[in-house]
Amino acid sequence: MVDKRRATAFCVLFMILAAAAIIAVIRRVRVKTHSYDTVDAVFRNPMMGFAPNADYFDSVWDNTMVYMDVTWRELEPEEGVFDFAGIEEENFLDTWRTAGKKVVFRFVCDEPSDEEHIDIPDWLYEKTGDGTFYDTAYGRGYSPDYSSRTFIEYQAVKALGERYGVDSFFCFIELGSVGHWGEWHVKYDDGIKRLPPEELLREYVEPYLTAFPNAKLLMRRPFPYVSEYGMGVYNDMTGHSGDTQRWLSWISEGGTYSGPETPMELIAVPEVWKSAPVGGEFTSAYPMSELLTDRLDETLGLLADSHMTFIGPMCPIANKDEKAYPGEVQAVLGGVYRWGYRYGVSRCKIIDNRFNGSMVVKLTVNNHGTAPMYFDWPLCVYLIGSDGSVVSRYETDIRLTEIYAGESAQCRLTLTDDDRRRLAEMPAESKNAGKSEVALAVGIENPDTGLPEVKLDMDVESWGDYFFLN
Repeated sequence: MVDKRRATAFCVLFMILAAAAIIAVIRRVRVKTHSYDTVDAVFRNPMMGFAPNADYFDSVWDNTMVYMDVTWRELEPEEGVFDFAGIEEENFLDTWRTAGKKVVFRFVCDEPSDEEHIDIPDWLYEKTGDGTFYDTAYGRGYSPDYSSRTFIEYQAVKALGERYGVDSFFCFIELGSVGHWGEWHVKYDDGIKRLPPEELLREYVEPYLTAFPNAKLLMRRPFPYVSEYGMGVYNDMTGHSGDTQRWLSWISEGGTYSGPETPMELIAVPEVWKSAPVGGEFTSAYPMSELLTDRLDETLGLLADSHMTFIGPMCPIANKDEKAYPGEVQAVLGGVYRWGYRYGVSRCKIIDNRFNGSMVVKLTVNNHGTAPMYFDWPLCVYLIGSDGSVVSRYETDIRLTEIYAGESAQCRLTLTDDDRRRLAEMPAESKNAGKSEVALAVGIENPDTGLPEVKLDMDVESWGDYFFLN
């Protein structure tokens, strides 16, 4: 009987001690959870939004990208002599690079206009002058014979890559080279020589793969190369319902494009936007003012269906030959249609374990946009001092490129002992009781500068592009 009483007493004592230990641990483990609302704001973040013409200096300051196309005639006026200096001066490339803007680029061999002309160099025309001069509903110009071996072998993409493919300044490359405006079609029903079959067209694609290793490549339609090489797509008829719906059907279902002599297969890539960008420009079939007023709902719907990341050069910005559109129009497009990526932290949990001296930070990151970011910019957590200096930096393992529209991801990191002490509250007897030495912040860094350069969709205080979590 005595042994039984002793055992019971021992159990009770054990339970009391265990409970006391648990309480002691709990008291020394402090958990703070912060939740953040989104904001109703227009974000002009890197590599998304409008891309107006680079050669019009006054149009682009509120945007993060410019659009630049170059004809072969402009690029190489003499065989082997490239006028990079002239092209760069005309398009203010030094200015845009210094300002941190990115370039959407297209190389063009045939750009219809009101006058008879050729867009390839005279020396190349003399070597390959077996194309077609045309006067059609598209305009007037000269369509080269794209099946010419000489024309293929003289392609200038390699030289363009040596000049502009060495870094991330040229971020999106729309594969031009072929067809009217570089759009991979010709108006062959007006007597223009048709495009060659797929095996020859491939030779216009492959040089881009090595010339621009740091850029994302896009094609006008989902030709087999899109799937094969992980490219994006662009639509130069954005806002035109019929053309855009047909373009979207090619993306979702595939099909056949009848431009070449031998009809070319189109590959279904319904989720192309998850891994590669979707871009293009607004149609010229309607006035811009109509697209953004009477047709606004339709325009926004087509943009949303396309998961568009950028639009240019035809966009609601002043271009050299167009009037400026009111700033509120940009706000409508940016606010109602939240195109591109739109990241924000929705939840932050800070676990301060004073029992073992550790501090863990857990983040939930959301994408409220219509597409991901297509470059691996790191999401970082910082400790910011009272003087605005970065005391510590932690790079999370979040892959922003894999947080798709409407999705979220979580990450956790453990602070160093020093940073845990910096972030923990001062003791009660301190004159700074209840205040930490540093603030916790989050940001998305531009690898080129090592600084956060993305506006986050979260209702918190910020310092530049550092967004405070506590």
